[in-house]
Amino acid sequence: MMLSAVALLLVCLQMRVLGKPWSQSAGCDELLGSGRVPDKCGVCGGDNSACKLVSGVFQHTLSKVGYHKIVEIPPGATKINVTEMVKSRNYLALLSRSGRSIINGNWAIDRPGMYEGVGTMFTYRRPNEISSTAGESFLAEGPTNEILDVFMIYQQPNPGVRYEFIMPSENAVDAPHPKQNQLDVNAVNGPSTSEDHERSGVRHPPPVPDNQLPAAPPTTRAREYNWKLSGTTDCSASCGRGSRFSVFVCVHRGTHALVLSDLCDSSTKPSPQEEPCNVQPCPAFWDIGEWSECSKTCGLGVQHRQVLCRQPYTNLTLNVHSSRCRHLEHPETSSSCQLKICSEWNIRSDWSPCSVPCGVGQRSREVHCVSNVGDIVADDECNMKLRPSDVENCDAGVCTKSWFFSDWSAQCSADCGAGIRTRSVQCLTNHISSLPLESCGAQRPPEAQPCNNGPCESRTEWFTGPWSQCSAECGSGGQQRAVVCLMRSDEGFMVMPAYECSSLDKPLSQQSCFIKTCGAKWFHTDWSACSKTCETGYRVREVRCLTDDVMTSELCDETLKPHDKEECHPEPCLPLIDEKCRDKYFNCNVVVQARLCVYDYYQMACCASCTRVARRSSGHWGQRS
Repeated sequence: MMLSAVALLLVCLQMRVLGKPWSQSAGCDELLGSGRVPDKCGVCGGDNSACKLVSGVFQHTLSKVGYHKIVEIPPGATKINVTEMVKSRNYLALLSRSGRSIINGNWAIDRPGMYEGVGTMFTYRRPNEISSTAGESFLAEGPTNEILDVFMIYQQPNPGVRYEFIMPSENAVDAPHPKQNQLDVNAVNGPSTSEDHERSGVRHPPPVPDNQLPAAPPTTRAREYNWKLSGTTDCSASCGRGSRFSVFVCVHRGTHALVLSDLCDSSTKPSPQEEPCNVQPCPAFWDIGEWSECSKTCGLGVQHRQVLCRQPYTNLTLNVHSSRCRHLEHPETSSSCQLKICSEWNIRSDWSPCSVPCGVGQRSREVHCVSNVGDIVADDECNMKLRPSDVENCDAGVCTKSWFFSDWSAQCSADCGAGIRTRSVQCLTNHISSLPLESCGAQRPPEAQPCNNGPCESRTEWFTGPWSQCSAECGSGGQQRAVVCLMRSDEGFMVMPAYECSSLDKPLSQQSCFIKTCGAKWFHTDWSACSKTCETGYRVREVRCLTDDVMTSELCDETLKPHDKEECHPEPCLPLIDEKCRDKYFNCNVVVQARLCVYDYYQMACCASCTRVARRSSGHWGQRS
């Protein structure tokens, strides 16, 4: 027996040297050495039969943007996991059956974080890395105390949503739960008597298998001292859920007196047990964000900031409903701001002359946006609604019109006897306002004049009237004329019956016509009055190149352009002698030098001298306009 005890003692010492302490830990039933652990249902020592796993994948094809229900989670659910299979622009949302929005309700998208609802805490995750393909997810330990509805806010094709949670089984029998702080310090240091076991309620450890060495019996000193639960550490947080740990001390087995820890076997010291403490929520507070940029770069604007009601919980700070901060004064979320004084509009020039000499045109002026220090800046720094106009219409008055006409036609309309020659006449706006031209007036210049190519012999023949004007001014058209049988003699014409000319080929009374390709020709006005009545003046007229539709053109032959200016009245001017205009004083030259001729008295007293000076100044002798 002695050798066996020594062998066991050597084995124990060898395990200490190898770093393998011989210790026992409390199971989930808080009994040392029981080896019990909770199953997935949370039952200590259970076999997973007290609950069932509910899982599925939501892969419905959706078309309408908005909220679509994914799954309904009953009360009592634990280990809740709702995860989007691939990242998308859709959002997950949680609503309680009572209608309260927990996450992403009422079309408001919340930030990732911790959210409280239906009796548990939800962790909302939304990966935002560009390279990440993971979707959104909700995680919660549970259990829930109310029906929970999971929704998808649909915006693009559904990539699929996987969900799972654990529900208690209807036929499951609840496993016994250990009482709090149920720990027998007498069972820590090894076996005791059967009476001790019956009195303490500590279970025997399972039998040692044949292929393992039995545990070494405790030493005498170990039997005299053991570990005792003396209390807990201070809570790690004053509110919002902290942690505290159990504290074990070494005591005398019989007297329970506190002794040095070295007297107890350190290998049998129970591991500290963590338990929550101060779970009451911490006071909520207003979390104030930074002010945004001013809404205007100058003048009075508005800036905003985000103000959230937040509340500490364990090691996290969560967003909570604003009602929890009602005991505090709500900070301002908007404020007026002004970065600088706004620039103003400044007119830098007068209106320009009208763009046309007559009629309605436009005029402009310079308008700039000027800063408060006088510099020209971009227009958008001034109020565009108050910008003065820089362009406006102007009326230069009624435009003068003149008669424009072409040269007479070269051919007479009759081969013999009386005929006519024609020309084109148009009343057009005169753009050269400096020319002394008259308006068109009611007297239209003649478009035809008579002509005669000599006497005709007496004979009967077909006579044709002039062709009517071609139906097209240019290009192909049609025209008509009158055809009659006439007896022509030097005395005149006599209309004859048509049969008198039956032996003759009757000319056509209708024909197609083609005046010309649509081109242009020169038109001009009448000559203006001469600028002088003597000593060679000049007169002018306006010449234009016009198309068939009376539009200005540059296609006319410049060598055929009529003159627009010529000399007139080349005869010399004769001085006008007034016998009554004489100098009454011999020194009138002094009056002229002193420039006194502007006064009526000197004009009469020195009439001849003052008149000569006035004529030299005007440059005309006896000019009559």
